[in-house]
Amino acid sequence: MENNDILIRLRYALDIKNQDMVEIFKLGGVEVTKDEVLKILTKSKDEYDDEVDVEESEDRIKCNDKMLESFLNGFITFKRGPQQPKPGQPKSQEPSRQSKDHVNNMLLKKLKVALQLKTEDMLDILDDGGIAVSKGELGAILRKADHRNYKECGDNFARKFLKGLTVSYRD
Repeated sequence: MENNDILIRLRYALDIKNQDMVEIFKLGGVEVTKDEVLKILTKSKDEYDDEVDVEESEDRIKCNDKMLESFLNGFITFKRGPQQPKPGQPKSQEPSRQSKDHVNNMLLKKLKVALQLKTEDMLDILDDGGIAVSKGELGAILRKADHRNYKECGDNFARKFLKGLTVSYRD
């Protein structure tokens, strides 16, 4: 699943307005305009059915991993407020994602923090999305990448979680 698709689904699920998207990106350290947000939220040609003839938009902005992580960091700040740095802690909120940590795992971890979800809440959301998961499986996905019980979160799992978010937050 592309990062642009993740942003599109997340925006729909949580009913985030365009101006809020600009503010969230800014809180995460990425300056974008409202027009650029609309270009990021444009679906790519391969997301449509083969029957529909859609021209590939040259203006479409591809969201990379760093940009997605910045958005998610900004979303945490947007929902929970700025965090005061502890003594001796660096001030910058620069994305720190290592290449071995999968994008979908990062998405679930950061949404859990931003929306202040407990494990049971996440299990309910996944159930709403149409997937039954045990507490242990979810714990394996939320672990650090170098942990021996770490499990990489697949696209289908992330898609079901975003679908469950839509059911939970839009109803």
